[in-house]
Amino acid sequence: MADVRLAAFTIFDTPILNTLLRVASRVYLKITGWKLVMEAPVARRSVVIAAPHTSNWDMPMSLALVFACRIKVYFLAKHTLFTPPFGLFLRWLGGIPVNRSKANNLVEQAVELFSAHDDLVLVVPPEGTRKLVRYWKNGFYHIAYGAQVPISLGFIDFKRKIAGFGGTFIPTGNYDADLVEIQSFYAGITGKNRAMTNKTTQHDVRG
Repeated sequence: MADVRLAAFTIFDTPILNTLLRVASRVYLKITGWKLVMEAPVARRSVVIAAPHTSNWDMPMSLALVFACRIKVYFLAKHTLFTPPFGLFLRWLGGIPVNRSKANNLVEQAVELFSAHDDLVLVVPPEGTRKLVRYWKNGFYHIAYGAQVPISLGFIDFKRKIAGFGGTFIPTGNYDADLVEIQSFYAGITGKNRAMTNKTTQHDVRG
């Protein structure tokens, strides 16, 4: 069994609260001028790219987005964030603790999670951090390809106030070619921290 675990009960499984947050998210996005876009439904088993990831605002905005679109998601986060009592809260939000410092083959563990669950939507920021980076990490791609699940192109464009899912991409196994096509979608999308957005959407064929 993989070291990573899914929480048995999350915020998305809380009946009354789930409904209230869905309504609140839709109202908030509407009154603040945000437009929701869903070019294709998010598959029951899929990896969702969350990009660009440049600010702490990305998480609450992402939660508002998935609630508004009625999507139950999980996400990977540093294990050091899961200390009591905050760790229980993160798990309740759908967080899965991972230790990035260990060579424990996170991709294989994530693939195993997909094989064990009929419904799993895993959100993965390809930058891996909200700090300034030049290249995307390739974990999101190899998880999707290894699990044989589609990649949903999730985005939040703070400049145009448009958020949603830009369609579905099926990984072919040719990482270099596929990444060029995936990143072309994000070329005109601006994160909260605009100074970091252009750097984090550069193509990287080195993995």
